[in-house]
Amino acid sequence: MELKAIEKLLDRYFEAETSTAEEKELRTYFSSPNVAPHLEHYKSLFGYISQAGSQQFEKSIPLKTKRHYAAWISIAASVVLLFGMFTFFNTQQPSQEDLGTYDDPEVAFRETQKALNMLSQNVNVGVGSMHYIGEYEKTRKTIFKK
Repeated sequence: MELKAIEKLLDRYFEAETSTAEEKELRTYFSSPNVAPHLEHYKSLFGYISQAGSQQFEKSIPLKTKRHYAAWISIAASVVLLFGMFTFFNTQQPSQEDLGTYDDPEVAFRETQKALNMLSQNVNVGVGSMHYIGEYEKTRKTIFKK
């Protein structure tokens, strides 16, 4: 092969513009014994490329199986839940407020009457609201007869 053509191919090779057929020509040229002296340093490059292309990987690659993290996640979640419950129940301090115990029966009676009166007023508000629901039901039954 002509020396000028080889130099042009080398230039195109380093510019990444060669085809595989042209690269094969370069490899055959640099594997031959009659290489130009000023191109001698490229011989090892193309020799390595041709040698590396013939190598094959022979070791077996172990495939990793899927790891099942669901069991560990559920264990971690239960530990966090138990820790949270333990913390919640241990941080609640028993209240030291007056729980409504009275030594005098008359004072206890008056306080009980106040509490029952307040309860009665709140129940009456709820019963008043039920009157509106009763009216709604009567109206609905007259409009939509079954």
